[in-house]
Amino acid sequence: MATQVLTRLVDEKNGTSLSTELRRKRFELFRNLFESLLKTQTQPIKILDVGGRSTTWERAGFTQYNASQVQITIINTEPVSSHYAHIKTVSGDARSMPEYRDNEFDIVFSNSVIEHVGDFQDQIRMAEEVRRVGQRYFLQTPNRFFPVEPHFLFPLFQFFPLWFKTLLIQNFNLGWRPQTKNRQAAKELALSVQLLSKRQLQRLFPGAKVHAEKFWGLNKSYMMCGGWE
Repeated sequence: MATQVLTRLVDEKNGTSLSTELRRKRFELFRNLFESLLKTQTQPIKILDVGGRSTTWERAGFTQYNASQVQITIINTEPVSSHYAHIKTVSGDARSMPEYRDNEFDIVFSNSVIEHVGDFQDQIRMAEEVRRVGQRYFLQTPNRFFPVEPHFLFPLFQFFPLWFKTLLIQNFNLGWRPQTKNRQAAKELALSVQLLSKRQLQRLFPGAKVHAEKFWGLNKSYMMCGGWE
């Protein structure tokens, strides 16, 4: 019952869910930064979206812009679809993007991705690439110390030992993730999410401005903003 309630709270298809409201506020912050830049730049603003979808930009209202204003490149391990001339999709690895020059993009954007790229060394590699290819960046990720793990929707799941996480995944539906009987598959699923603390994020993005996304007075996630000054 509790899991069903939590699932409804984070249902992005529900226009009144907690997740939808937090995402709206998150994009309001990003859009304010973007529009300030748009007023001062004569060339199209080049955005690299690491791990996103074109639907993200649809919901944020960025389909109202044209290619003379903004050009968005979405990079994923597998290319996703886009029906917009100013939004293209490519395949690649956020931890290594040699196809892009230093400071090639005006903005690098990433929403809830860095926790999925591997262990902390992989996260360091992604952070270095984000800072290298972007003149500015806006990166969001859940807070490791928020009491409910946001992917499995289970209290304190992120602090359990791997064997216990695996056991839970093998025996229960957790959040959006169905029960996974196979032990190796369950273990890999448990390892697929590595949440970060504020201190770790500040290590990955030194000098970034930190915005906390709050729920019930607690920091649910963090947004790291660098290069905007």
